[in-house]
Amino acid sequence: MKTFYRATRLFTAEKFLDNALFSVENGVFHLETSTTGSVIELDGLVAPGFIDVQVNGGGGAFFNAEQSTQCLDRIAKAHGQFGTTALMPTLITDKVETMQAAADATAKAICEGVAGVLGIHFEGPHLSFPKKGTHSEQFIRPISEQEFAIYARQDLGIKMVTLAPENVSIADIERLVACGVKVSLGHTNADYTTTMAALNAGADGFTHLYNAMSPFTSREPGVVGAALWHDNSWCGLIVDGHHVHPLSAQLAIRTKQRGKIMLVTDAMPPVGTDDMEFDFFDGRKVIRIGDRLNSSTGELAGSVLDMASAVRNTINTLDVSLSESLRMAALYPAEYLNLKKKGRLLDGFDADFVVLDEHQFVKATYIAGNAV
Repeated sequence: MKTFYRATRLFTAEKFLDNALFSVENGVFHLETSTTGSVIELDGLVAPGFIDVQVNGGGGAFFNAEQSTQCLDRIAKAHGQFGTTALMPTLITDKVETMQAAADATAKAICEGVAGVLGIHFEGPHLSFPKKGTHSEQFIRPISEQEFAIYARQDLGIKMVTLAPENVSIADIERLVACGVKVSLGHTNADYTTTMAALNAGADGFTHLYNAMSPFTSREPGVVGAALWHDNSWCGLIVDGHHVHPLSAQLAIRTKQRGKIMLVTDAMPPVGTDDMEFDFFDGRKVIRIGDRLNSSTGELAGSVLDMASAVRNTINTLDVSLSESLRMAALYPAEYLNLKKKGRLLDGFDADFVVLDEHQFVKATYIAGNAV
């Protein structure tokens, strides 16, 4: 059955349409020119649903603490309040048994059709000790056949692995790519040459640009230099006012090829709650002060950022246009993840959309045409 909607304004990812009529049938979006049936009026800006490739938790749920479909559903619903219609649940560096349980939960969630869950992002454990950030040093380790058995699974949807290329061989990066894994470089102290070799081996992403990676300097471009120079890779950017200085973010957006910087949250359990702290799985606590999270040992520990806030921050603090900010939250991550039917509101695309007010606060979120 077709349901008709009229949006005060609609952004297709390519252009804005005023007083736009569209329909949803079997979860598929279609622009319409007329109808004689009833129409649901959507007062606000309808835009493609946001896609977040790095989500550790939300709604009080933490993937490292609980590997279950219920946890994933809770995380997805929490972020759905803020316009996220698809996400990559992210497991940070942990025991191999936890990775296996997370993979099982993801496979079950995908099989059961848990709305919004695209796959799984393993952020670690093959990282650099000097750039570990809040990751637990006790679990950082070289890649082994135990991890490869997980990465090779074909029931996990989209698979991402963040790794430090100085600690993973080129042959192993090529093997990961052959397994269908999207390799992202992060928590790394690699030099420019090592980073470029990993990109040439098939890596195509950078996890939270600037954070936990070797910086750009005069005689050594580092990971940051490689990330900004390389045209065929994508960079996640945390625009929360704490992880990256606004000028650094602006410089990256100006420098990197257009379409290759995407907004990410690196969100933790407090998103969508009033919780002021939570237990990290290795015995530490993570403490919230305003909109900043720090581990009890001092490091930034993810964020309480949501994607709608990331869009607003990109507009208001980075002076990026509304249209480009929306693309950074939807179209560009869809292209990174090779999601052919997401990121745009055009005929035949998934009916994943968000309704925003004039200040980009979320009024409603729809996944496959269903309000969440």
